[in-house]
Amino acid sequence: MSAGPAGHVTRSFDIPNSETADQTPSRPPRARLRRFLRTDDGVNIEAVYDPKAVVYNASGNTGAPSSGHLAVVVAHGFTGDANRPHVRRVAEMLARYGSVITFSFRGHGRSGGHSTVGDREVLDLAAAVRWARELGHDHIATVGFSMGGSIVLRHAADPDAGTDAVVSVSAPARWYYRGTAPMRRVHWLVTRPTGRLLGRYGFRTRIHHRDWNPVPLSPVESVPLIAPTPLLIVHGDSDGYFPVDHPEMLAAAAGENGELWLERGMGHAENAAGEELLERIGGWVTKKGSGAAPR
Repeated sequence: MSAGPAGHVTRSFDIPNSETADQTPSRPPRARLRRFLRTDDGVNIEAVYDPKAVVYNASGNTGAPSSGHLAVVVAHGFTGDANRPHVRRVAEMLARYGSVITFSFRGHGRSGGHSTVGDREVLDLAAAVRWARELGHDHIATVGFSMGGSIVLRHAADPDAGTDAVVSVSAPARWYYRGTAPMRRVHWLVTRPTGRLLGRYGFRTRIHHRDWNPVPLSPVESVPLIAPTPLLIVHGDSDGYFPVDHPEMLAAAAGENGELWLERGMGHAENAAGEELLERIGGWVTKKGSGAAPR
């Protein structure tokens, strides 16, 4: 595996039988879109665009799309994809605050390629962010969970990332962590032929067999490079994968530029993110993402 800079969409094309909508640079689409995006290294990434939810007038039964050009790009965790129920739930909640782009990382869902478990996936996120800009969004926030949480940190560390706010949920601070039983199982899944076979047929995740070379910048090494882009770190104190020293390391590395929410009783990633937490995250990205100018 090899690291690379944030990539750009070289071309995109409709997924057959997908929803379509007119679009102009000054007006983002009003209907759901599905696309395959091509990353810098030539991988087709499945992506879904959900416009910001309609705001209804309490005095009547009519409504119109709410204003605002904020897009929230959601990066799922390992073995997830854009069509999994927990990812769709996150998208539906965050669509109350801005339009939402979800996508399947390489090796996941209908996307091409093989998962590199945190390395080349930064190119997948970059493709989705670029698509949000092409759709006419003035402000973009990235929200990542677990592996996706590490990816949004690495992506935002690039000065050309083009994001206005970053939220990392349940992310590791460092690579190769094996301190919990769930993470030891993940390492077996990734490093062993039998594990990769289980990943392919049991979790619908195609995992690359090569080791990282070179090792990409770790999340905690990436965090100091994110400033001045606003950063929110969210973690559960009952996370079974990464204990609280991980978010504490990330928050310490962020210094005054970062904000840490340590959530009582919360477990790991998308499945553990309740409605109330997602509403608070939506409010945070609305405030921070819409008020900051892109780098």
